[in-house]
Amino acid sequence: MNSFGLLLGLATFLIIGLGFVWVIRGERYFGYLWWPYVMGLGGLVVLGSLFIRSDWGSALLGAFGASLIWGSTELKEQAIRAELGWFSFNGKKFDPPLKAIIAKWKAPHL
Repeated sequence: MNSFGLLLGLATFLIIGLGFVWVIRGERYFGYLWWPYVMGLGGLVVLGSLFIRSDWGSALLGAFGASLIWGSTELKEQAIRAELGWFSFNGKKFDPPLKAIIAKWKAPHL
């Protein structure tokens, strides 16, 4: 019996679940304008997973990178949910580098 798929599925489920938490907290403390940095980090993590020899390491790193990419697309929606009062709002957020340029870009949406 091979339990690799079951355990990998459970680990991926946990990574995705933690993704919900970091999106909520990340938007609260940093704001949605950090999305290009999060997306870039997720892309680098996914690319890095290609160079891991271990099946476990590669799969978990790829799932984590994909979760970061997904989360970067959710930051704008989370900001809207916070403005609507569904989540606590923090007006004092850390501005990202190149904020003026990033503010002109349309935030991605899946």
